Amino acid sequence: MGVDLTSPPKPLGILETVLYARDLKATEEFYRRVLGLEPFAAVAGRHIFYRYGPQMLLIFNSDATRIPPAEGALPVPPHGATGEGHVCFRATAEDIAAWRARLDALDVPIEADFEWPRGGRSIYFRDPAGNCLEFAEPRIWGIA
Repeated sequence: MGVDLTSPPKPLGILETVLYARDLKATEEFYRRVLGLEPFAAVAGRHIFYRYGPQMLLIFNSDATRIPPAEGALPVPPHGATGEGHVCFRATAEDIAAWRARLDALDVPIEADFEWPRGGRSIYFRDPAGNCLEFAEPRIWGIA
């Protein structure tokens, strides 16, 4: 019996989003202070994991995750990236206004704050690793 390659099953959604940072201590402090997130799991110098609703935000130090797993460890393949990543958090228009006020109060610079041509607002800022973070209304993608 063959596999039907014309109709693959659709993924149920995105389970994990990954960003990379070398200074995990500064990154953890930022995500706690600015976003109010507490780590779900952490290994010093390697990773910090956050549960964000039904999804996970994983922040890895790519210097550590590029190393192949030791014998007997979970066989997660080496991976990593360099440079600035991006993640967008879903928010309502009212939430975005509150986030804007919070970021301003915490002296976190806003790089951009605008309405998209088809509707919906986004604000952009950066974490200590230079990753571009965004709060946006789902309607920027036509999602309710």
